[in-house]
Amino acid sequence: MSRSLVQPVGQKRLTNVAVVRLKKRGTRFEIACYKNKVLSWRSGVEKDLDEVLQSHTVYTNVSKGILAKTKDLNAAFDSDDQTKICLEILDKGELQVAGKERESQLSSQFRDIATIVMQKTYNPETRRPYTISLIESLMHEIHFAVDPHRGSKKQALEVIHELQKHFPIKRSPMRLRLIVPEQEFSSLSEKLTAWNATIVSKDQTGSQISIICELDPGFYRDCEGLMMKLHGRYEVLALSVHAEGDTVIDQYDDHEDEPSRTLNESSDFDLSKKKESTDSDLLKKESADPVLKLSNEMQKQSISTGKGTVVSEGKQNKCNTCNAFVGDSKQYRDHFKSEWHKHNLKRKTRQLPPLTEDECAADMEMDDHKADLKDYSF
Repeated sequence: MSRSLVQPVGQKRLTNVAVVRLKKRGTRFEIACYKNKVLSWRSGVEKDLDEVLQSHTVYTNVSKGILAKTKDLNAAFDSDDQTKICLEILDKGELQVAGKERESQLSSQFRDIATIVMQKTYNPETRRPYTISLIESLMHEIHFAVDPHRGSKKQALEVIHELQKHFPIKRSPMRLRLIVPEQEFSSLSEKLTAWNATIVSKDQTGSQISIICELDPGFYRDCEGLMMKLHGRYEVLALSVHAEGDTVIDQYDDHEDEPSRTLNESSDFDLSKKKESTDSDLLKKESADPVLKLSNEMQKQSISTGKGTVVSEGKQNKCNTCNAFVGDSKQYRDHFKSEWHKHNLKRKTRQLPPLTEDECAADMEMDDHKADLKDYSF
């Protein structure tokens, strides 16, 4: 008995296409489009329909090549004009995105959200923005998932609110110029005080007073309504304000004007004597100037990497989380990936003091022992 080779007949399979699907009156209709062209058509960038559609044909299943019946087209669209129906499906239909394309879109939007968060926030200790990689890492820690159907800016504001619950991060203030009549300045000043706004400068021109202030963005709408009520004018000078100066990724010093710290092995400098002679004066100055207090604390800090090894030359980078100086720029970046830093970061969120590297290793070992004991019942 001869065996015949069974082959599919009448099937036109379309692969590597973007499918736009529309369900109408209980029937599903699909069209085959070129990839990355549908969104260009909908945004108005692409004008040529032939560059978007692979064929002016309506299907019920593109992957199997099953064409839509004429009676179904007439019942759903009151027409059998394929091009006209393709246009309607193209405008109103749902784009079916492949797995890799969806992953690429989500990854791109995740990066956009992290960028917005970086621009709108800062580290309260340094008044500098966090790096984009650190923001992405924190977003992963709070298990943030991108919603492709919502705007990036709205999701970024939600991320900021969630990060503030777990990490030291603050919203960057806006810088505004407010101009009000002289008799209304007292009312404006009371409101700015209630909003914890910072007045940068004040200038009077004739019967009007102009001030430049930094305000939390959450009070922007209230400020706008207040200026209308006081018959004043306002101008947005900056959407987010950070510390002055350039931010260099390889350098994380708290103060850019702070000199580099070197330690000469042959020096007989005695830190304890210096502390005894200046303690009384420093306590008075530190209470009045918190920046001076931070600077003095850094000067008192011995230059060590946690293991007690002394670094003799080169500019040192201090990790505020671990409260220690960590070598040059490369060693400082590697330190952020270490278990020592990660463990101290978790302790910082629980408002616990930092540990040295040896103490941290012992603490983590104790946690491992406790975890092992949970596997046994006594």
